[in-house]
Amino acid sequence: MSEEIRTITWDAYEHHHTEKGSDWYWVLGIITIAVTVTAILLGNTLFGILAFIAGLVTALHAMRDPKVVPYAITQRGLRIDDKLYPYSTLESFYIDEENPTGPQLLCTSEKLFMPLLVLPLPEEYIEEIEDILASRLPEEYTEEPLAHKLLEYFGF
Repeated sequence: MSEEIRTITWDAYEHHHTEKGSDWYWVLGIITIAVTVTAILLGNTLFGILAFIAGLVTALHAMRDPKVVPYAITQRGLRIDDKLYPYSTLESFYIDEENPTGPQLLCTSEKLFMPLLVLPLPEEYIEEIEDILASRLPEEYTEEPLAHKLLEYFGF
């Protein structure tokens, strides 16, 4: 007899936002200009243009406030905004309650270009979410990738 799974929904920011001061933008500008000028002096104009555009896009992205995204755990899978990730495409899950930015759900996916889904969790639903996911997926210890941690450390 199949057990009815209750849907849990919550809203959270798409990522942890760190307010950046003017020093952060100055450092980004100096690094961007240094890489751009070095690339052009070494005869790699295309890379210089790419480095300049990357610095500009990084600054614009850093100024933007994160949007509030609706999350849900349903009978069919995980829903992030308008995208559904069915349980059949997920391999395992892990709830990291020790993360300094707050508890988060790490789900390993079969997808090649998005192998790890990281969702911020509300503390009041952790037990319920763990019970629901444990009935559908195996729980495996998973860590946030080093690149993720570095980007958070530098304020991205």
